[in-house]
Amino acid sequence: VQIAHNCEIGENTVIAGQTGMAGTTKIGKNCKFAGQVGLAGHLTIGNNVQIGAQSGVSKSIKDNEIVLSSPAVNYKQAIKTYSIIRNLPKLREEFMQLQKDVEFLKQAKTAGSK
Repeated sequence: VQIAHNCEIGENTVIAGQTGMAGTTKIGKNCKFAGQVGLAGHLTIGNNVQIGAQSGVSKSIKDNEIVLSSPAVNYKQAIKTYSIIRNLPKLREEFMQLQKDVEFLKQAKTAGSK
């Protein structure tokens, strides 16, 4: 764990290994930081905040938030993003087929108007 200058850490806060916080970061009480979390400087992290593993925190976080990812976002948004990413190959195939269908319809319309 790397703690830079002027950092304040509230009581009962747990910080897992390979976590680093830049200078003048203030962390509230009862927070939980998973491993490999990085915090930019001059941030305020509220009370009861949970930060998921390998998250990159670049903005202050309000009390009782749960954040994940890099950049760190609310966990509900992160889960939605992950589910979309998993479906990207299928969505790309569907998009490519739609492009082909549109091109076919354009050509059919052009041929029909002659």
